Amino acid sequence: MRILHTSDWHLGRAFHRVNMLDAQEAFIGHLVTTVREHAVDVVVVSGDVYDRAVPPLAAVELFDDALHRLAGLGVPTVMISGNHDSARRLGVGAGLIDRAGIHLRTDPAGCGTPVVLPDDHGDVAFYGLPYLEPALVKAEFGVEKAGHEAVLAAAMDRVRADLATRATGTRSVVLAHAFVTGGEQSDSERDITVGGVAAVPSGVFDGVDYVALGHLHGCQTIGERVRYSGSPLPYSFSEHRHRKSVWLVDLDAAGTLTAERVDCPVPRALARLRGTLDDLLADPGLTPHEEAWVEATLTDPVRPDDPMARLTERFPHTLSLVFDPERAPGEPGVSYARRLADRSDQQIAEDFVAHVRGAGPDDHEQAVLRDAFDAVRADETVREVSR
Repeated sequence: MRILHTSDWHLGRAFHRVNMLDAQEAFIGHLVTTVREHAVDVVVVSGDVYDRAVPPLAAVELFDDALHRLAGLGVPTVMISGNHDSARRLGVGAGLIDRAGIHLRTDPAGCGTPVVLPDDHGDVAFYGLPYLEPALVKAEFGVEKAGHEAVLAAAMDRVRADLATRATGTRSVVLAHAFVTGGEQSDSERDITVGGVAAVPSGVFDGVDYVALGHLHGCQTIGERVRYSGSPLPYSFSEHRHRKSVWLVDLDAAGTLTAERVDCPVPRALARLRGTLDDLLADPGLTPHEEAWVEATLTDPVRPDDPMARLTERFPHTLSLVFDPERAPGEPGVSYARRLADRSDQQIAEDFVAHVRGAGPDDHEQAVLRDAFDAVRADETVREVSR
């Protein structure tokens, strides 16, 4: 069976205020062409179909078009909701759409009920594990403490229990939307940290033939049978080295797999440039980046006049301007934003406590802060998906 694995479409998302709808539409066209030209047997979409719980109308129309085109090919599609999606909204009409070969899996209670698709060698069971927000699903899975590893492990117990009842030789594919240990993050993924922990070990998924992951935006292999497809388009400059693609996975009669990448259309290259303004404007080595989307980091010791206007004369698609003055060691002036870069909300709060009273929080106080951040994030999730 040939499986096309994709995820993280984020329909409706912009890139630094640039409307990406045309690029997203081009990707959908590319997806349909790839399915047809590569004789794909099933398409799997591992979450974050939309960028937010209530997407704009144009994004909904594009999704509707994608479903019609995939259904028109007669190729089954299995799709789960991600942490950006409203599972309830995405799942509306799932039972009816199922008849057209589009299998939406958005209800955590259905983790152990697969979509079973046959090929010449028997059945392949596709288990859809939508994004499992621990605070919202811990009762469903009977876990005492909310955590990503606990709820995913419980969901996978249901998968393995169902698989054990099926005919010998039944192959299995799991779709999941999660941050798995060993994955490389980028700046465009929403933080899903719970209890100070976001990542789950890949061993949670043991016992199945292929795990089609979503959430991280870089295409990557966690293990031979555990892979991220990544997002088909860039959504932050941290992705400037990404090769955007989908996976074509061939699963043979014994469950042995081979995988290859198929590149996605690139709307425009990304470039991260760094140096003084005069150097960026004069360096002939930067000529290849003149038509790219540019993030420029200026290192001038004093902020130059009209930097964006001057940059866009050479790099007309400059979208982001960052100031990072080069200073002598020990010289004051590091910006507040720079000091907070790459620090979590928990770390910032702990630093604030240390600044105010002269000593950081103890273990109990750290746990209180962690529980407070988890509660706020869970509450925001509930309010967003119930809109």
